[in-house]
Order: sequence, then C-alpha cells, then structure tokens
Amino acid sequence: MPIDRQNTEQTDFERRLSDALHDTGGTFDTDRGVLAAAGTVRGRRLRRRRRAAVLGGAAGVALVGVAGALALPDGASSGRYPASAAGVAKPSGVASSAAAAPVTADQMIRTLERLLPKGRFSNAVGRGVDRKEPLVAPYAQVVYDDGHGAAAVSVTVNRVAPGGYDAQQALRCPDKVYIPYDSCVTSHLPDASVVTVVKGYEYPDRRVDTKLWTANLVTPDGHHVALSEWNAASEKDSPVSRDQPPLSAAQLKTLAAAREWRGVVDTIPADPRQTQEPPIPQGDGKALRRTLVSLMPKGLKIVAYGADDDSQFTYLVVNDGRGRSLVQINVQPDMSDVAGELFGAGSETLPDGTRVAEHKGPGEKGGDGVVMWTVDTMRADGFRVVISAFNSGSQQTAATRTAPALTIKQLRAVALSPKWRS
Repeated sequence: MPIDRQNTEQTDFERRLSDALHDTGGTFDTDRGVLAAAGTVRGRRLRRRRRAAVLGGAAGVALVGVAGALALPDGASSGRYPASAAGVAKPSGVASSAAAAPVTADQMIRTLERLLPKGRFSNAVGRGVDRKEPLVAPYAQVVYDDGHGAAAVSVTVNRVAPGGYDAQQALRCPDKVYIPYDSCVTSHLPDASVVTVVKGYEYPDRRVDTKLWTANLVTPDGHHVALSEWNAASEKDSPVSRDQPPLSAAQLKTLAAAREWRGVVDTIPADPRQTQEPPIPQGDGKALRRTLVSLMPKGLKIVAYGADDDSQFTYLVVNDGRGRSLVQINVQPDMSDVAGELFGAGSETLPDGTRVAEHKGPGEKGGDGVVMWTVDTMRADGFRVVISAFNSGSQQTAATRTAPALTIKQLRAVALSPKWRS
C-alpha cells in the first residue's frame, strides 16, 4: 500500500502507524538483500496478516510486530468512570456499539489526561472511533510532565479474539534475541484479565538510551488496551529528559485496567467481514526446529533456540567454538505472488524451476559490526524457504565473530533440502 509520508496533516503517531503498516503490508520497494532478511523475521507475520485479512477482517491487522512494540489503537471513552482493575462490565452511560455516538479524538485525549496523575500536558494528538474506517483504531498521545521532565505517553485500544493469536502475542514477553529489555512481568487480575508490563528500550540496539515501557492488557471479552511511555518527549528524535518514564509498573497496570477503555472498545463497530481468527499453530515450530537442527553442519553446538509456537519460523543460536551465530529460517507456502519482488537480477533458476537468491550485507537491526548472509529459495509452486545467518548471537548485539557460522554454500544446502516439504 502506498504511504504518503509528506502529508503534513498526519500526526507523529499516525506516521508511526503508517510506517508499521507499510512494514507489515509490504510494498517490497526496497533493497533485495534487506527484503530477504526482513522476510526471514517478518515474512511469517506478512503471510499471517494476509490470511487474517481474508479470514478475520479487523483482527488481521490488530497487532504489528512483537508484543508491545506497537499495537494499533482501538478506543477511548468520553464518560467519567473510576479507573479500576476489577470488573469487565460495560460502564454506565456507554451504549452498545450499535447505538453509541462515536468517541472523538478530543474525548480520547481528555480521558488519557484525566486518568494520568496530576501534571502538565502538551502536544496532544489522537484519533476517535471512525465508523467508516474500523481498521484504523482510536488512540491518544500526550506529552506529560509531572515536574520531573517531559515524557510521551500513549494509549491504544482494540478488540481481539479472546485466546486468539493476537491476544496471546500481546501478552507474551518479547524474545530477547530480537527485542532486548530489562524486565517483563505478566499478572492476572481479579476479573481474569491478563496484563504484561515490559520495561525496554525504543532502540533495540541501544544507540540512544531512550526507554520504552509498555503495558498490554487483554480481558476475557477481548478488550485489548496497549499503553506506552518513554523517558523523552517523543518516541524518537527527542533527547532523554528524565532517568525513567513517569509511571511505575503498578501505575501502568492500573491505567491499562481503567474501565473507560473497555467502554470505548464496546463502541467500536463490528467489522461485518470478521468471522473468526485463523487457527493458532500448535507446536508446529518444534517440528520446524527439529528439521533445522537435523540439517546443521557437524561441529556446531546449539546454545539457544526459539519460536516453538510459530508454524513458519524458527531460529537457533549456534557456536562452533569461534563465537555465537544466530541462524533463522522461514518456511512459507503459497508465496508465488511476491516472487517477482524477491527474485530479480542476480538470482538463478534451477532445472526444477526453483529460484534462488543469495545476499550478503549488514545486519538488519544495525548491531555493531553485524553482518547477515541470506539464501532465499522458492519452488515452482511458491513454496519458499529463506534462511539467514549472522556473525552474532543476536542482531542487536555486537559481532562475536568475523563471519556467520554457516557459509553461503551451507545455507543454500539447508534451504534446498527436501526435508522442508514434510
């Protein structure tokens, strides 16, 4: 989808949202090496989002990225109800979604300001419930100063399928191989809601020490509330203004549990295309990992692994005695529609119709000295296997060796193995 990033009427948050959707939806207008690398990590999300868009309507783009990184907004309330961690009943005065007046951007902002501790507010932006664009969720963001320095605080709310993939991802602690953080705590509230608070950083590679603390709450009825706060006046490009974000973990939990947000979700019109969320993969990642392990060259010790619940992605961290090396792989069926973007000049076609592209370049996340080697393959029927290896145990940490533990030839052998068909 084309994104006009020069539109001066877009707020900073809307630009961030657009960038996230652009990243996930994928117009594929990018360097092919970077694209292949992104495909290894994000390809599984891209494929899942495509299917979800058909099967699940709004649920298909409810969340972008790893839990807590950015959740698309979905609501706020104009009513004045006490913040409470208990009860999921709809607050009095909030009508059903069929009859309630749409919540406005101003109401979203006022609700956030009212629920925050006493302080000064500026640079407020927001979006209300839009009946014509149910996929674009409401949000509010303000610069909040409690006397100890300005800090950006934002809230987004939306509806997710209870127990579904997006709900589980919102509550999961990030994988430290990809998203470093200081702490992650998941709590169960008396009303059976679950909230996860993550104390992390805006920049995974820590090139700037901007802290990002998030709280994601999901109720048994599928209300999703996502809060973010920084120790700077904006997410990016603002100097650090205080040592820590203003709200403690306990305050984030209380704010996320405020019943106002649940009332807003109840006013969001149901998407008529939404029937059910695509089924959640159950343990397929383990089989994927077993296959990857079986294809590893001799002499490599596996020191870490992840993504057991993902049917299309897994990773290993290996060590041959010369330092850790991250190896990650995507196995994706039915990808013929993007073959033209993935395999251009410099790629080859094997006698059986399999297309192969090889890339060497810097690590996608910009860790100090990190390089990434990738082999991208696609069979004639669109069955894609793309594998990347790094000269570090994580994309965010500095290089631990001069080159990845696997050569391009070895990566190619893994990607072209017939075992993936099973």
